[in-house]
Amino acid sequence: MLNRYPLWKYLLILIVCVVGVIYALPNLYPQDPAVQISTTNGSLDSQQLDRVTQALADDDIQVKSAAMTGTNTALIRLDDAEQQLPAREVVDKALDDKYTVALNLADSTPSWLTSLSAAPMKLGLDLRGGVHFLLEVDMDAAVKQRLEATASAIRADLRDQRIRYRSTDVDDNALHLEFANSEDRDAARDQISQTFREFQLEDREEGRRAFLDMTLTEQSIKDIQDYAVQQNLTTIRNRVNELGVSEPLVQRQGPSRIVVELPGVQDTAEAKRIVGATANLEFRLEARPDTPEAETETFPFRNDPQRSATLSRDVIITGDRVSSASQGFDQNGRPQVNINLDGTGGSLMNQATRTNIGRNMAVLYIDHSTDTRTVTKDGRQVQERIPTTSRSIISLATVQSALSNRFRITGLDSPTEASELALLLRSGSLAAPIYFVQERTIGPSLGAQNIERGIFSVLVGGLLVVAFMLIRYKAFGVIANAALAVNLVLLIAAMSMLGATLTLPGIAGIVLTLGMAVDANVLIYERIREELRRKTPAQQAIHAGYGRAFTSIVDANLTTLLVAVVLFSIGTGPIKGFAVTLSLGILTSMFTGIMVSRALVNLSIGGKPVKKLWI
Repeated sequence: MLNRYPLWKYLLILIVCVVGVIYALPNLYPQDPAVQISTTNGSLDSQQLDRVTQALADDDIQVKSAAMTGTNTALIRLDDAEQQLPAREVVDKALDDKYTVALNLADSTPSWLTSLSAAPMKLGLDLRGGVHFLLEVDMDAAVKQRLEATASAIRADLRDQRIRYRSTDVDDNALHLEFANSEDRDAARDQISQTFREFQLEDREEGRRAFLDMTLTEQSIKDIQDYAVQQNLTTIRNRVNELGVSEPLVQRQGPSRIVVELPGVQDTAEAKRIVGATANLEFRLEARPDTPEAETETFPFRNDPQRSATLSRDVIITGDRVSSASQGFDQNGRPQVNINLDGTGGSLMNQATRTNIGRNMAVLYIDHSTDTRTVTKDGRQVQERIPTTSRSIISLATVQSALSNRFRITGLDSPTEASELALLLRSGSLAAPIYFVQERTIGPSLGAQNIERGIFSVLVGGLLVVAFMLIRYKAFGVIANAALAVNLVLLIAAMSMLGATLTLPGIAGIVLTLGMAVDANVLIYERIREELRRKTPAQQAIHAGYGRAFTSIVDANLTTLLVAVVLFSIGTGPIKGFAVTLSLGILTSMFTGIMVSRALVNLSIGGKPVKKLWI
């Protein structure tokens, strides 16, 4: 019988539609702006939460709800995103430094939907509001730092082998070693060539002095730079996770840049300070009085620049070896950072301290920054960035016993400084300095305005399509519009299930999908009209319309899908968002335009004697 589906097809369409409705429903429950409180060194209970809630009420900040979410964590939901920053300031005043207060967005999806793993679509930066950073890695500094670390390792190796040298200097992409005679240089060359194979070695003579020039190969430089970007990417991700930002975006862009997007973040200064912090630590021994001047460096104290100390150039360990760090207080109530080292770091620290008991060890704080100045080049004024590095001593303490993988850093000015230093050490140090190329902030009110305008555009586009189909195809237009509604639900459900991020370009893709979704119906209905003009019976005309238009529908949608795939593969963030929405929309529109609309036609007039079609 014409225009009848078997039962399993009706059941399949029904199941798909029900699943689509379930997984699209969470988008009707927007996330609540919230303030999250947590602690690792203190305790948090309901009484303290009530005290914080009362402090917010006294400051005229509307609290939607407040509840304990764990043993030492609590979540306070607010009515207005604009009140998040003032709320955090009030909570900070009501609690002491043992508590961490972070801004967040809390899900409001009902529990029965959450139990089915249903969640709303993620909103991009342009819809939720937040900050966008474009960072660039200083590639020259990455190579220089690697050369300095190599020079330190070579000095230690030559001392172990009792090979005498005079000095080591870093210049561009090369390391220059000076020796008293060619015999010492040849012995050093044999030793170095076995360990440091990424260098090209070349002998050089200047009078009676003998030099060994170690130059990095082009491939080695590329490897170092690529490692620097990847390590910085990992470190920044860890720092963003420490900030407690929900659904952040941290990804590489090009050979040397990193994009960071923090939706929902309003405190730009705090985010910039933590994400872009380039601080690192070095642990060095104080130089002995008889140490050659070429093997020492003098640094001022951080909290007292008038004082200084002379340290050995050899580094025991750096902040890279820190596995965990936490803020604390010593017996006198002064801030400190408790540090745990990884296995290699603990071994190196033990080797260095067990033979130097009674000698002073310094914690050197290294901070990289970039100064910008305007210069004239080729008749144009351009911004030139000048990287600078400052080194200062945090603490200088006597080694009283051999240290292992646990110790503490004192000499810090405030609990805030200790907390930030612990955070940076936990998340890892940067492999190379970074600087901000671009910074963009979108407020929550602007994000809400973008959402309103996006929804308005979808409604206007949808209503125009609905009106056109009703006027043009009458009763069959109703069926096409019903299929269009199902298509929109399935598209939203698919994006929610895949965890796709909705942006303004994504909303544009939804509007385009609504316009394209009825293309299949237009082809089918025009084919049915053509068959009716040939005096074909109604049921046969419907059958022919759906059957013969199928090839044209597949061809048209397949070419558009290929374009969407190309856009996704070569495009950046906004273009990819548009491509994802367009691709999903093509798949759902083919399903609804062909199967759902025909199922509705079959259920309404399929197999029945029809003399006239309202089309």
